[in-house]
Amino acid sequence: ECKTQTLQIILFEDRNFQGRSVECSSDRPDLQSHLSCCNSVRVESGCFMLYEHPNFQGQQFSLKWGDYPDMQSEGFSTSIKSCRMIPSHRGTYRIKIYDKEDHRGNMVELTEDSPRVMDQLRSPEMLSCSVLEGYWILYELPNYRGRQYLLRPGQYRIFSEWGAMSGKVGSLRRAPDLY
Repeated sequence: ECKTQTLQIILFEDRNFQGRSVECSSDRPDLQSHLSCCNSVRVESGCFMLYEHPNFQGQQFSLKWGDYPDMQSEGFSTSIKSCRMIPSHRGTYRIKIYDKEDHRGNMVELTEDSPRVMDQLRSPEMLSCSVLEGYWILYELPNYRGRQYLLRPGQYRIFSEWGAMSGKVGSLRRAPDLY
């Protein structure tokens, strides 16, 4: 039997690509029955967002192509329960961000990465947004550090809809920059 689809990511229970593993080439909402933990990852192509809980919930970690032999030493959680592919996007990127809930208040439209969102929005918080084109990674801290959140095209009326506990946003990056 011939496999036509290239595997994109392999998650391993042990460090250095050892132990039980699971291969994913699409979104996987529940990896719990396949892996008890995740200590190393090999991304063969593309970008993925890994999640600490099933159904794409909890803390998120973006990974691009490459080998990650020791997740813990690189600051990633070893408790990975779901993963989502970040599709490549050809074309423009557009996101509208707001300092109030329900797309109200000050609005800034971004088409490029922003290492300091609060400077552009003139507010320490981003409480809602509209992703018009492309996938974006939102970071809690400036300069692409801290907790991460994947923003897919659509409307986010309040920060909890993208999985955050607060509207504190430091930076935003277009997802293809991860490739």
